[in-house]
Amino acid sequence: MINRIFAALFLTFVALTSVPLFLTALLIRVTTYPFDRRLRLLHLFTCFWGSLYTYIMTPWKISTQGREKVRRNATYMVVMNHQSQLDILVAFRLYFHYKWVSKIEIFKVPLIGWNMRLNRYVKLVRGDKESIAQMMKDAEERLAEGSSVFFFPEGTRSADGVIKAFKPGAFILAHKMKIPILPIAVSGTNKALPKYSMNVHEDQKIIIRIMDEIPYERFASMSVEETSDMVRQAIIKEVDELNKVTLAPK
Repeated sequence: MINRIFAALFLTFVALTSVPLFLTALLIRVTTYPFDRRLRLLHLFTCFWGSLYTYIMTPWKISTQGREKVRRNATYMVVMNHQSQLDILVAFRLYFHYKWVSKIEIFKVPLIGWNMRLNRYVKLVRGDKESIAQMMKDAEERLAEGSSVFFFPEGTRSADGVIKAFKPGAFILAHKMKIPILPIAVSGTNKALPKYSMNVHEDQKIIIRIMDEIPYERFASMSVEETSDMVRQAIIKEVDELNKVTLAPK
């Protein structure tokens, strides 16, 4: 019962705040686009918007680590493991510039999805070859303009926390654009926000950690598959370390 009450209150808060926050985002887009074509200020505001919903959830004890590793004005291929829908909100708390690659359904959500369009995030229809091709083209354009692009290379959430095989798209682009890869590991979100439910019975530790970037020179001679496996193994190792904290007995 308490989970349902919290979920209802949380969704009500999201609904009530989304209107003024979207109007603010629209104002930022209109006034800053002439001198901010990458929409850095709009994305920074969107990071606050997304983070707001984690700030109010006191049972979610979120720790962000490694933000100092992000080089100012660097263009990265950002990849992170995917445990829960909460991953997106947690990643916003990193507050650095990137464009999401996200399923098209989220772009259709009123206000929140409209803001994603304002930000020129990259949409994708899962399993649709034409959409995948367009996503790759759009992501390449964002990278060429100097915006990092953020992928969940598993493609979908891992219900049990075990990291699935990575899809090749992010690594094809990293090779083609000759840019560094920025791996990120997250742990604890699947316990805080399981699929179709919300766990607020007890405090849940969540850690999101930016790992050391992988320079292009390190994987230039590798195949896409070898690059993907190298990054996946590095994230698996990092998540295993984080799990010792987030999954430790209370």
